[in-house]
Amino acid sequence: MWLNPEEVLLKNALKLWVTERSNDFFLLQRRRGHGEPTGKITGLLVGALDTVLDSNARVTPFRILLQVPGSQVSWVIASGAAIEEVNKHWDWLAYNLLHSLSVFENKEDVASFVRGKVKGLIAEEVRGRQAAQEEDPEKFREALQKFELHFGLPSSEKLVTYFSCCCWKGRVPRQGFLYLSINHMAFYSFLLGKEVKFVIPWAEVMRLERVSTGLMTEAIRVSTRQRQREFSMFLNLDEAFGVISQLADIALRRLLDSEGLELDRVLQQPTRISKRILEEQALREYVLALFRLPRGERLHEVASCSVWTPHARCHTAGTLYTTDSYLCFCSREEGHCILLIPLSEVLSIEKAESTSVLPNPVIVSIRTKKAFQLIELQDRDELVESLNSKLRSLQWKQSMFRSSKHGKRTMKSPTPYYTFYYDTGYSDEEEIEEQVLRNTVNSEALMTAFHQNQPGTNSNKSKEQVKEKLWEDHFSEFGRGVHMFRTGKIQRLVAMGIPESLRGELWMTLSDASSELESHQGYYTSLVQKSMGQSNLATEEIERDLHRSLPDHPAFQNPTGIAALRRVLTAYAYRNPKIGYCQSMNILASVLLLYAKEEEAFWLLVAVCERMLPDYFNRRVIGAQVDQSVFEKLIRERLPELAEHFPDLSTLSSVSLSWFLTLFLSVLPFHSAVRVVDSFFFHGIKAIFQLGLAVLEANAAQLSVCTDEGHALMILTSFLEQVGSERSSCPVSPPAAEESGSSNPDVPAVGHTNITDLINESYEKFGDLTVRQIERLRCRHRIQVLQAHEDTTKENALRVVTPEVSISPENLAYVYDLFKTEHFISLYWGDTSSAAAAEAAAWQHGDSYMERQYRLDRPQFKSLYGLLAPWPSGSNQHADTLANRTFTLLDQDRDNLVTFREFAGWLDTLYCEDLNEKIRLLYRLHIPPALTESEDDPSLMKSPLVSTNRPLYVNLPSDEVKDYQEQLKQMLKDLVKEKEKGVEKPLPLMNQREFIQFCKTLYSMFHGDPEENDLFQAIATVTSLVLQIGEAGHRGHRSGSEVTSQDEEKGAEAVRANAEDRRSSGCDTGVSDGSLTPENDWTISYAQILASLLTEQALVNFFEKPVDLSGTIAAAKEKQYHQRAGLLTLQQGTR
Repeated sequence: MWLNPEEVLLKNALKLWVTERSNDFFLLQRRRGHGEPTGKITGLLVGALDTVLDSNARVTPFRILLQVPGSQVSWVIASGAAIEEVNKHWDWLAYNLLHSLSVFENKEDVASFVRGKVKGLIAEEVRGRQAAQEEDPEKFREALQKFELHFGLPSSEKLVTYFSCCCWKGRVPRQGFLYLSINHMAFYSFLLGKEVKFVIPWAEVMRLERVSTGLMTEAIRVSTRQRQREFSMFLNLDEAFGVISQLADIALRRLLDSEGLELDRVLQQPTRISKRILEEQALREYVLALFRLPRGERLHEVASCSVWTPHARCHTAGTLYTTDSYLCFCSREEGHCILLIPLSEVLSIEKAESTSVLPNPVIVSIRTKKAFQLIELQDRDELVESLNSKLRSLQWKQSMFRSSKHGKRTMKSPTPYYTFYYDTGYSDEEEIEEQVLRNTVNSEALMTAFHQNQPGTNSNKSKEQVKEKLWEDHFSEFGRGVHMFRTGKIQRLVAMGIPESLRGELWMTLSDASSELESHQGYYTSLVQKSMGQSNLATEEIERDLHRSLPDHPAFQNPTGIAALRRVLTAYAYRNPKIGYCQSMNILASVLLLYAKEEEAFWLLVAVCERMLPDYFNRRVIGAQVDQSVFEKLIRERLPELAEHFPDLSTLSSVSLSWFLTLFLSVLPFHSAVRVVDSFFFHGIKAIFQLGLAVLEANAAQLSVCTDEGHALMILTSFLEQVGSERSSCPVSPPAAEESGSSNPDVPAVGHTNITDLINESYEKFGDLTVRQIERLRCRHRIQVLQAHEDTTKENALRVVTPEVSISPENLAYVYDLFKTEHFISLYWGDTSSAAAAEAAAWQHGDSYMERQYRLDRPQFKSLYGLLAPWPSGSNQHADTLANRTFTLLDQDRDNLVTFREFAGWLDTLYCEDLNEKIRLLYRLHIPPALTESEDDPSLMKSPLVSTNRPLYVNLPSDEVKDYQEQLKQMLKDLVKEKEKGVEKPLPLMNQREFIQFCKTLYSMFHGDPEENDLFQAIATVTSLVLQIGEAGHRGHRSGSEVTSQDEEKGAEAVRANAEDRRSSGCDTGVSDGSLTPENDWTISYAQILASLLTEQALVNFFEKPVDLSGTIAAAKEKQYHQRAGLLTLQQGTR
């Protein structure tokens, strides 16, 4: 195969290679020991060396070298495992290149020419492999070539797919092609001699919609911050819209929220994304949501089949999905019949004899002595073999886990498995609680010990018994456990309410938390041991919220319930630090502890936070906001009259946010809310959407006449407080709410509503809402939510920076966009390490939260410097040097990153400040720390992280003792006072070497200026003047007769102080205090340079001349993309 050319200094180092064929420019070599008789000692040694090397370091036995006559350097350009493969490459080189190389006069050009040809061959092979994955490889190859030709993006910008379409401009269509790549969507059209092309980064997409107009049946509308574009096509509109939505969603999650959102491993590597991968990913997301599987599950096989359903006495047709740990079946009609079989429950998977009645049957036997029959399976043999392989692997892991666990138990002492130590010197209550915490984890649900007294206890008991009997009958017919058949009948039973005696078990079953518990025996105990006693932000928040969790329930008026809640929340925060603890988790965990054992409640919390409500409980609650946006869309579709009255549905979504975050637990009476949780564990988030729509529909008439958000909130609150259940037919509302409701004439009296009726109504009217629809809506609306967060981040950054600069807010916003785009370009086309570093730098970890703040490294800053610097430079090399110095100067905290605030301050000085500040900036660029001893390696100059020109500890009177924090506070106060007084430390003096660099910069700035001759003459005059001042000062310092001893001492002190200042700025000149060289004696101050420059009017006019920042920004926006794309293409080509 062809290889990216790699240098080889010695063609036959250590005699490891034998030359088989050669000519003037190429060598074909064989690895010594390959294909030789085994008796030769050299062959044995080389063979042994290759054998002990790992697979990544092993060398292929044949290679082709490019050699330049007279040079010791060669390049490996091809290699192969077989001589036939390498001979093909050799023949191609001899036939196509060998004759052409002889005409080159410069032999170095030969190497460049051949390396370029080889890289072209490699690129063609890559395109060929990518095209081979498509349905029509030749057409895709042609489209790929056109995409690269028309848009000039780097080769790493992978094309995913393309569509023929019309782009509409008003009522005028332009027929062309829409190209969808991993980071952009691009359109190209050439009709009647007119070319139209544009590129839209996915990072700029704000909204995706399907719209209909009178001219076209349906179109895809893509909205960015600047404009809208509409695309229509006769075929594949659904497919195109799906791919566009997926690519935009994936790109925005990767670019804007990589820290917060989970992304599949394949999608984290953009170069691996293809149309097939996107289809697989969409199906995987659907399966995970439908069966509420762990997010790490991978989808393997999808097969049509039929399952024998004993309750229906027939086979039910549907689809079988296999993942790492599950067999999942869903009927053709979503929700009609669902079956979930964890592989941990499976004993065997066997093929049965095929008959005409039962074609290709497979029997799945489980541990409860039951079996499931699947028929009509295509490719049955491969499927069964694959499943048995997974089953054997899982059973082996379980046996190893049990044996290791047994071994650990035998080594343990009989002492309790955890003990907590608390300071009990505060109160008797804490002492009691401490004693409780020493006990083992609660083995029973809290409800068994703590009952709320309810009216009508006897009738409630009889209703519970009836429900228990119905469920027992259901278990006998449909099965019990995770693998029971889930049909419409169980939906009706759940709507009636799960009996308290079975609630914990059924929650574990319906969520499949029982499988997690079974496969992680002892995990919760170990988490409790590790987490309790720790102190961090999460534990502090947990402690604050412990007594706010169901405060009216007796279980949480007792240390036992509080201690159990603390353990569950703290253990989860320890397990998942990315989420830690989020408000509303305490309410959810409290309800789980009432009906499930403590360890079961922990795994139920894991299931809710990580599988059933993904991304709900992080710092930015992205998942909840996405579902609120989806909810608004559903209101517009299902309740159009209500939507007309509320043009801005954020009013209703702000009210409904708590419904989703707490599963209605915070707004409904307790027993009614628990019934909602029952439905949630059976239906997932679909149950909350349906119930939310039913609540709004029930109050639509009143909401349509309400005047403001507060009125709507009162209407919905009053309604929800009156929703009762069978056990609490007269729900008790909080006194405050009751008084406010009865005294407010605007809120009409609300009759009691039964929760069972409300849930059944939500099923009847909105039950056609499917998981597939919800997932598609989530994909589209996640784009809007992430972009809204991005807008907030921008507003916050501009709010901080705007008061500090004189740049107009509009231009500052444009500068921010350029700054952010530079960061994105590194993520688009940079190598893996630079992209990872750039993304890591974008996340600023605060004391209590994590926010996104874009920062640029040195290469990114240099790119923007070239686009925005107002002064031209005579040579690219000197411009690069100035950019390096500027970056070093701005990087005040020495983390090799520049913030937007620092960047805006630098730009403000160049474009908006007066002459003095511009000269001051130039001066600082030519003294340490900006100017280093080695311009080639700025990192050699290390500045201390803490400034040494101010002591860390404040001198205090001996009788006054202050701790470290008080000293820091005092230091900050002093700094604030200095800033308020306008105290500014004088700049260090500039020595002769630095002044020469300063002059060099000034000369380079005037190239191309209309007044170039006058400026050169002026700078020559200033340079002569400054040199004379410096020489006079130098002679005066050396002549002891011209100064008094006192003046000499002052001068020496000044020089030593200057040297000390320079060292504190990060540049040690290497000169000791006692031995100053003549060069160091020659110094000039900033004031002297400024005064000299002011003597020349041409220089004053140049620095005071206004510069058009708006024009520079507009030009930068045009150049940034293509300039960086071209530069990165060159960099990739030279690797």
